[in-house]
Amino acid sequence: MPRPSKGARLVWRDEYRKKDGSLMHRAGWYIEDGGRRYSTGCGRADVAEAEKQLGVHIAQKHAPARQRNRDPDQVKISDVINVYGAEVAVHHARPAETAARLTAILKFFGRLTLSDINGKLCRDYAGQAASPAAARRQLEDLRAALKHYYEEGFVTSIPAIVLPEKAAGRQRWLTRSEAARLILAAWRMRQTWKGVASDRRTGQHVARFILVALYTGTRSGAVCNAAIRLTEGQGHVDLDRGVFYRRADGVRETKKRQPPVRLPDRLLSHIRRWATTPVQIKTKARGKSLTIGRMIAHDFVVEWQGQPVGSLRKAFASACEAAGLGWYDEAGDFQTDVTPHALRHTAATWLMQNGEDLSLAADYLGMTEAVLRQTYYHHHPDFQAGTAERITAKGPALKVKSNVVRMR
Repeated sequence: MPRPSKGARLVWRDEYRKKDGSLMHRAGWYIEDGGRRYSTGCGRADVAEAEKQLGVHIAQKHAPARQRNRDPDQVKISDVINVYGAEVAVHHARPAETAARLTAILKFFGRLTLSDINGKLCRDYAGQAASPAAARRQLEDLRAALKHYYEEGFVTSIPAIVLPEKAAGRQRWLTRSEAARLILAAWRMRQTWKGVASDRRTGQHVARFILVALYTGTRSGAVCNAAIRLTEGQGHVDLDRGVFYRRADGVRETKKRQPPVRLPDRLLSHIRRWATTPVQIKTKARGKSLTIGRMIAHDFVVEWQGQPVGSLRKAFASACEAAGLGWYDEAGDFQTDVTPHALRHTAATWLMQNGEDLSLAADYLGMTEAVLRQTYYHHHPDFQAGTAERITAKGPALKVKSNVVRMR
């Protein structure tokens, strides 16, 4: 039985030369789809542009029908998804992620029409998805695509999309001692070979990521994409002013607010040192390392092997395991409830525990004051303090009015 297709996706290919030294293909991001590869012409740092090209590729795989005022039973869901991908998804902040979700929708709904959509079909889709949260996010994309198709006048009506229940948000945060253990464990991580640890450090970039995410409350994606200086299309750190511009110039604001944040003096000192300290290379004589002549933070605040870090999930989980922040299931696999996003929860919790003003803390973290109050304010020392005192206090004596006039 043939293996199912993985769908269109981005892959990184290193430069390859023939035995005679002639260039076979350049290094860069390629779109891999159905066993074929298409060059995007984008380098390692041009991930955003490569993602846009992936979104366009997926949208153009099938030429969608655009006749106006059709009935739902005449409209294929694949047409709806492709129009949405070509006209809307390519402008999203993370078009590659949207494209991956749309691909999952097409695999299940692609051959059906709008009239086939009902509550049972939505529940069936949620049942086969990787998780209820993933199903909900993908069905939200389908709902947005239907709305866009309807507003463009291509269909007379659209069905309702039944979403799975929204999961309760995670509130895991780290104590000061847990955070210290995690940073130390990441810093001490070493490469192992046949069970023997080598001298090669493999987690120091994770420790740097933790420091930045923890002391700025910034989401992991913005930390990994942060350049060490002003760079087109990237958020960056201004080392002179000590300000972290989370969002790149010209990038529109999304629901995930990313305002500039002032770096604490201690963190700023670390980043300045990373930007001026050469990477230590024990195999420099071989001349093969990608980090020869580079600083620890040469182009980006967090780098690995001279390149920006795309994802830290596996390395972060390894650091959590080394720090003892988790447990082992019955199969012996490590599980943890500490994710990179838990660092943002930790920053918000610490600010509240230290009594910071709600408005100032919300501006620093890039969240609304309402969310901060609802989720984290119970950690604040002033949380219901006056109310708790008053409920146990004796009530004031009642003043009884009298019509008697006292004479002196």
